[in-house]
Amino acid sequence: MQISAPFDYARATSVDDAIALLDRFGEESRVIAGGHSLLPMMKLRLARPEALVDINELAELDYIAEEDDHVRIGAMTRHYQLIDSPVLQRRFPIFADAGRVIADPLVRNRGTIGGSLCQADPGEDLTAVCVVLDAVAVLRGPNGERRLTMSEFHRGPYETAAEHNEILVELRVPLRPRSGSAYEKVERRVGDYAVAASGAAVALAEDGTIAEIGIGLAAVGLDGRPAEAEAELRGKAPSDELIAAAARLTAAAVDPIDDLRGTAEYKRHLAEELTKRVIARAIARAKGAQA
Repeated sequence: MQISAPFDYARATSVDDAIALLDRFGEESRVIAGGHSLLPMMKLRLARPEALVDINELAELDYIAEEDDHVRIGAMTRHYQLIDSPVLQRRFPIFADAGRVIADPLVRNRGTIGGSLCQADPGEDLTAVCVVLDAVAVLRGPNGERRLTMSEFHRGPYETAAEHNEILVELRVPLRPRSGSAYEKVERRVGDYAVAASGAAVALAEDGTIAEIGIGLAAVGLDGRPAEAEAELRGKAPSDELIAAAARLTAAAVDPIDDLRGTAEYKRHLAEELTKRVIARAIARAKGAQA
């Protein structure tokens, strides 16, 4: 039997209460919501927090709201809500694409977008989605709020910019006209971590050229986004040849490793093929939104 090291526990009643508890417990405290990543790590003694602050009762962080120029997603929004939300289905279908391939129904019913992003796992699906969409992380602590881009928030594998007494409270995703997005993933079996995954978001100009493009991948060793591939597409009319060229540049930018899920060569091949598919599907969805 695997048993975690001893820890203190407190259930927060509000965001301010959670921040105060984290401040009181100190730097070795952790927030817990769904717990599907943290608890297994604690049982294996890979994580040994001295205190857990449970935020499951914080309904104030459970929402998806569309505003003038962005969509706000509360950090306690569960994965199944990302799939079912009419707002996200209409504005950002990439969330449903990714949500459907996250683990299993148990995880999707309990896991939260905030927990996924704060885990900062390089193979995690919603991180790639938020990178693609230029999402902004809103953190709140004793000194108020601050907003960080995904590249600022994620400092490296399993490391974020959040201070020990700060909580990720919200994601803000900018709205763009005539836009579409898509995500695809290859896994060894249903519910597994990705062998490779790719997402894309496209906004079309009035003349049909690609005005904005975001490409993001998971599990293939890409830090950030493939700038050369995005530059290849930006400002040009979509075509199969152009998309294929951008996918090749994306594959050249990744740095996968050989492991139990596949060879580096296989993962690079997947990065190219999946990127080709998601760009084409994102463009098709953008054209549908434009019609």
